Amino acid sequence: MLFIVPFHVLADSGKSTIVMDADSGRILYQKNIDQKQLIASTTKIMTCIVVLENFNIDSEIIVGDEVNGMYGTNIYIEQGEKIKIKDLLYGLMLRSGNDAAVTLAANTLGEDEFVNKMNEKSEQLGMKNTVFNNPHGLDDETKNYSTAYDMALLARYAFKNPVYRKIISTRKYVTKSSMKSYVWYNRMSLLGNYKYCIGGKNGYTPSAGKSLVSYAQKGDLTLMIISLNDQSIYENHKSLYNRYFLSYKNYKIVEAGDMNINGADYNIKNSFMYPLTESELDNVSTLIKIEPKSLNQKVGKIEIRLNNNIIGITDIYKKTKIKKEKKSLFEKILNLFC
Repeated sequence: MLFIVPFHVLADSGKSTIVMDADSGRILYQKNIDQKQLIASTTKIMTCIVVLENFNIDSEIIVGDEVNGMYGTNIYIEQGEKIKIKDLLYGLMLRSGNDAAVTLAANTLGEDEFVNKMNEKSEQLGMKNTVFNNPHGLDDETKNYSTAYDMALLARYAFKNPVYRKIISTRKYVTKSSMKSYVWYNRMSLLGNYKYCIGGKNGYTPSAGKSLVSYAQKGDLTLMIISLNDQSIYENHKSLYNRYFLSYKNYKIVEAGDMNINGADYNIKNSFMYPLTESELDNVSTLIKIEPKSLNQKVGKIEIRLNNNIIGITDIYKKTKIKKEKKSLFEKILNLFC
């Protein structure tokens, strides 16, 4: 007797949700992705990136009075304590330390200028519906707004930074400051409870609700999910990952290496991979454009199309010929006797 067990898919519980391929940026699923919302502690992804890109994380700073009166989730650093920037970043991302956020901002650029830097970076990334007013995400006095799509742009960009990837994938971190020792466990509980999860950042305030930016990898497919105002963040992300890992695979459409066209040799430096469903495979095509007489090293491109829409471009180069070194007269004579 054959029993068929249905694959149960939970309804998306997020008010705004996006599933994106981290490598190509392809959106696999979307719901209200341009709707502006409070983003709570997912703010700290931008705080982390601004610090990583502008400051020496092995340098030490002295905690000031900016931590006094900080509330919500903290790592409980104290005024006068000397601590490495790197350690504060782990406290920021693993424990969602609001005191770590204000300490980083105050002791690098000053909080106002730091927030300006956050907004400059969001503009560079094309986050058109985002505004930062603080480095931590608390929204009682000042508020940070963004969208699921904008946060996906940030999350994808941040993921390219190897230090960021290392921090968000860490489950336990142990360190010392000038005053005490710390042991921090990652609050983002999808890490360790979902076998494909490789990191992320959660957030919550009463006004924003729960939010989550997460990353998961299965085989060579790396997906990101951002859900805002989502009361079932972990269950929702698990369900969405299961659905889209089942539906999509990463296909290598163009492979790097040498190619011969009409008797001429060329080289492709970069492979092109793209997430596709099995039914989409027949709708993928490539168009090669070459200018063989071009004086430039780059002589053409391959346009990759899905349903006649360009999804990627790979450049074609002249194949560099390896010049043989001329042998000296002595070497030529020596070869005659070998």
